[in-house]
Amino acid sequence: MSDNAIEITDDNFEEIVLKAGKPVLVDFWASWCNPCIIMSPIVDELAKKVQREAVVVKLNVDDNPKTAESYEVMSIPTFILFENGEAKKSAFGSMDKEKLFDTFRKWLE
Repeated sequence: MSDNAIEITDDNFEEIVLKAGKPVLVDFWASWCNPCIIMSPIVDELAKKVQREAVVVKLNVDDNPKTAESYEVMSIPTFILFENGEAKKSAFGSMDKEKLFDTFRKWLE
């Protein structure tokens, strides 16, 4: 498995996220979004750290509007935790590494 967050699309969202056997954190982002670009290496680091217990993926909202619209993503970056095929928790906006890691840990409790 990749050490970084996996890039996903509208086409493989169901297979990778909704049918996953473990929790999945989806980072909704866009290439023009400066906070998203700043968050990208932090998200990749989280993906590496939690790869045994969860999956971390990135979905570009410009290239994949269907999924972003279906989960009412209105601002980016938006992070949604999926468990057993359902969106369970969400947060949005830029955050530092410690806050992202702490938020994710609390969501898994």
